[in-house]
Amino acid sequence: MLSPKRLKWRKPHKLNLKGNSKGGNELNFGEIGIKAVGAHRVTSRQIEAARIAMTRHVKRGAKVWIRIFPDRPVTKKAAETRMGKGKGSVEYYVAIVKPGKILFEMGGASEALMREALMLACAKLPLKTKIVTRL
Repeated sequence: MLSPKRLKWRKPHKLNLKGNSKGGNELNFGEIGIKAVGAHRVTSRQIEAARIAMTRHVKRGAKVWIRIFPDRPVTKKAAETRMGKGKGSVEYYVAIVKPGKILFEMGGASEALMREALMLACAKLPLKTKIVTRL
């Protein structure tokens, strides 16, 4: 699973999900891709599940580009713990996704096959998405 090698801060504050994506909102590598319509935090497990679904459907016959990276740690305190005693330990990493961001791109196979694979990947993600193609 994806996780950063090192961090500037071990336990950062929570980021807001307001506004649109600042960059990464057009296809750069493949011919077809998944674009976020809503905002959400996507975990490294969800990214990996989507990647596996796509590559298995095309039987490794297409190139897949992952355009997001889970670089934000999410902390959690143990269940039934009293208040205080500091912030909880890091549990997992997330990528902050805002509307307009391209999440995955594909190329090198027929458009119908890639579209089916991307539909399977969209089902693994926790946010509303749409499939975009290069004009």
